[in-house]
Amino acid sequence: MSMPDTKSNDDLEAAWRTLAEQTRTGVLLTLRNGHPFGSHVPFLLAVDWSRVYLHLSRLALHTQHLLEDARVSLFLAEPDKPGKNPLARQRINLQGTASILLPTEMAYESVKQRYLAKFPQSHMMFDFSDFALWELRMENAHLVLGFGQAYQACSTTPGQWQHQKPDKKS
Repeated sequence: MSMPDTKSNDDLEAAWRTLAEQTRTGVLLTLRNGHPFGSHVPFLLAVDWSRVYLHLSRLALHTQHLLEDARVSLFLAEPDKPGKNPLARQRINLQGTASILLPTEMAYESVKQRYLAKFPQSHMMFDFSDFALWELRMENAHLVLGFGQAYQACSTTPGQWQHQKPDKKS
């Protein structure tokens, strides 16, 4: 029996940051009639994974879902490459709740400027009345760096990762 991978928290922080830098879009999972609904969305991370920002149109189905049920998940995955085992791709799944970041909120202008720096082509969409910045307050993270290398963290201590232990309930 092999021992679990014992990466340091610093190594894990560097790994998820590298993963986030490699990906410009993620899969936003909302609830539609009680079932998961996935959409590809550009994202902006705050200082850590516990806050994520999206610029969404009210006309999009995923936004309509968020207005009905704020529970959300954002899934990021390492880009697929020929020759790499797809099951060994690095990935992170974030879970939490979403709300509109109002222009009157203190963080709004800073988030908007950072978002535009990352996605300059979205500048004119900030003038469209149906678009809004959304803040996803993530509560949990599940990071997979390869086989047997799964870690969990919570937003109260986002830099503290725990090696995933098998669930004995199943």
